[in-house]
Amino acid sequence: MVHDKTVGSRLLDIFIYSSLTIFALITFLPFVHVVAGSFATVEEMLQRQFILFPTKFSLDAYRYIFSTDTIFKALLVSIGITAVGTLVSMTLTSMMAYGLSRRDLYGRRTLMFLVVFTMMFSGGMIPTFLVVKWMGLLDSYPAMILPSAISAFNLIILRNFFQNIPDGLEESAKIDGCNDFGILWRIVLPLCLPAIATISLFYAVSYWNMFQQAVLYINDSEKWPIQVLLRQIVIVSSGLQADTSELGGDFVPPPEHTIKMAVVVVATLPILIVYPFLQKHFAKGAMLGSIKG
Repeated sequence: MVHDKTVGSRLLDIFIYSSLTIFALITFLPFVHVVAGSFATVEEMLQRQFILFPTKFSLDAYRYIFSTDTIFKALLVSIGITAVGTLVSMTLTSMMAYGLSRRDLYGRRTLMFLVVFTMMFSGGMIPTFLVVKWMGLLDSYPAMILPSAISAFNLIILRNFFQNIPDGLEESAKIDGCNDFGILWRIVLPLCLPAIATISLFYAVSYWNMFQQAVLYINDSEKWPIQVLLRQIVIVSSGLQADTSELGGDFVPPPEHTIKMAVVVVATLPILIVYPFLQKHFAKGAMLGSIKG
């Protein structure tokens, strides 16, 4: 028998939905302001402090940013680093996480201690730079991928997912003639698609926003990712001294605030497009439908 909600429970529902709506607006309105400000004219930016919809649209900021082919090269570099880096990181992380999830692995506790140790203590910037230089990776794309190929945090999360898979599935696969790689590829990974999708997105966002590694290891401006080039554009628009040879063009920069907002949109929009394709995996359980009985 279905009972009607009481007055108290209805008021509680109203309070909860109202609070969630307010918090959603608080997080969404700043981004709307940034997008609207990037299309606003100079006069409107000077007259209004907060813009949600510009009265007159202007593409001057985007024309300035895309006034040279260098921006497209930087976009291709970032897309390539993000795609290859995510693939490399997920491959290495999945293999290591699966190995550490096996209870029969000798020295598993010691290896896990070493993984957790790297989360608390690291070699530091200068030792890492010396290692990259010694390996001959300076001014190369692998320098932005290999030093951060495996994240200890993501590794531990994925290992915990792998440990939740019943041993009976792996034993059945072994009886059918599967080896360890076959079990990982055909059994473990399909059951952990929500975790795989989430961690892949973490890696993709990290590689797309890569800035410090590019500044440290890449001296050739032709190999700069989009984040470093956008920083140069902001520096030039603010009137500070910067190397403008990689920007090209003889355009006068639009106002600094408009440039900054357009840069935020250009740097954020591509990675936001990926979210809808992975959103469905976030709501699914890792073991949904894997075992019945």
